[in-house]
Amino acid sequence: MSVYENLKQLQIELPKVATPAAAYVMHARSGNQVFLSGHIARREGRPWVGQFGRDLQVAEGQQAARAVAIDLLATLQDACGGDLGRVRRIVKVMSLVNSTPEFTDQHLVTNGASELLVAVFGEAGRHARSAFGVAQLPLGSCVEIELIAEVDA
Repeated sequence: MSVYENLKQLQIELPKVATPAAAYVMHARSGNQVFLSGHIARREGRPWVGQFGRDLQVAEGQQAARAVAIDLLATLQDACGGDLGRVRRIVKVMSLVNSTPEFTDQHLVTNGASELLVAVFGEAGRHARSAFGVAQLPLGSCVEIELIAEVDA
């Protein structure tokens, strides 16, 4: 199935692309690679705030990471001139998880994004990944994720 058929089957409608909140761009291209700026988790249009190990659990984090991945897809579509069919593969995902020093399941939180990317792109969605625990994220967000993709020229 195509990327858009997969999105439809998953009942995902891509949101409007976010605008930068500071002095940066949402995506930059170098050759056939597109680098997406970090996107924070949002719920009902507001930052999804909280810290894992204090007031959030892994399952909620997976939902937050999935929500970030949907926003990343909208930005990636924009970077591809409106056509996600130009994506050859998701190369790398880096996830920052707002967590206490005792919390060690950042990788499980990040699975919410990784699993969605595979569901949308199939084998081309399998990617290298890093997941870090951090003391705080912009606006108190619980998760921030950035992405690198290879696209057609």
